[in-house]
Amino acid sequence: MWKKINKNKLGLFGLVFITGLTTVSLLGYLIIPDSSTNANDIHLEIALQKPGFSVDFLSISQPPIEQSNSLLSHWLFGSPNKLNRVPIMGLSGTDSFAVFDKRGVHFWQRLGRPIQQNDLSNITFYLGTDRYGRDMLSRVILGARISLLVGFMAVLITMIIGTILGLLAGYFGGWVDQIILWLINVIWSLPSLLIAISISFAFKEKGIYQVFLAIGLSMWVELARVVRGQVLQIKEMEYVQAANVLGFSTFRILLKHILPNIMAPIIVISAANFASAILLEAGLSFLGLGVQAPTPSWGSMIKEHYNYIVFDAAYLAIIPGICIMLLVMSFNFLGNALRDALDVKLK
Repeated sequence: MWKKINKNKLGLFGLVFITGLTTVSLLGYLIIPDSSTNANDIHLEIALQKPGFSVDFLSISQPPIEQSNSLLSHWLFGSPNKLNRVPIMGLSGTDSFAVFDKRGVHFWQRLGRPIQQNDLSNITFYLGTDRYGRDMLSRVILGARISLLVGFMAVLITMIIGTILGLLAGYFGGWVDQIILWLINVIWSLPSLLIAISISFAFKEKGIYQVFLAIGLSMWVELARVVRGQVLQIKEMEYVQAANVLGFSTFRILLKHILPNIMAPIIVISAANFASAILLEAGLSFLGLGVQAPTPSWGSMIKEHYNYIVFDAAYLAIIPGICIMLLVMSFNFLGNALRDALDVKLK
């Protein structure tokens, strides 16, 4: 009883965390401090600043960039900065300012016009800045969007391939089952990461769409194997035999009589595959085969900053690592809770 209560609580924690992170990532550019495309507003003058760092910015107008100004475009892709923001350390007179330099050296420059009050703004970097001076909080939030999107699309591909092959192998048997089972055994004998790397190398271009396919095509075997076993049992049931006697088509029997009765294990395995897809995406990005810069990804953020672990900026690699750990752990907790809730034998 105590174990069941603990599993329910952990499953609830996983659901709450996934829901909260999904909500934040969907809002994305609407809530992050740096709403430029890919949160890629670079300020080398303030690179590697610690969490809670605050600095004054002077906004200088720059030539406009042609891009859609619609709310949908901003929500999906962000917007280029209309103003060139310069971190400053102080003002002198009405038109001169000192460019920020963490070594304490002041570089005085003239703006060429009087500095107005609305030209100045103070920005706090709650998670500090990375080695390029970009806001870590903004890139972590956008990295969550990438991880969830890759996980969802990869699991969708896995469900389609694994379910179809498992249904065909279990229902028809014979040579169809032998061919599919041979393919399952071959793919099963290879590590998923190795398959994903091989598929990634097959694409000339590297990007998020290639990551979908690489991960989705490397994880379907477990689902296909479980679906095949479930179909082998269910097709001998009386209601399936009755459907065959009544002359129902094979498609109708598979879709309306067998598939609804095996959805429980499909859901449970998909939750586990979601966690595996996030880990695979992080691994591919760390190796440079996943999402390409400057698109923020938790794996690529670790790759960019793992050298700082031995210095005083270890948090730059630890923060995305903790995010990966919490998200994967949440999906595992949710998968365990779903298994207990949907497994009739346990009940």
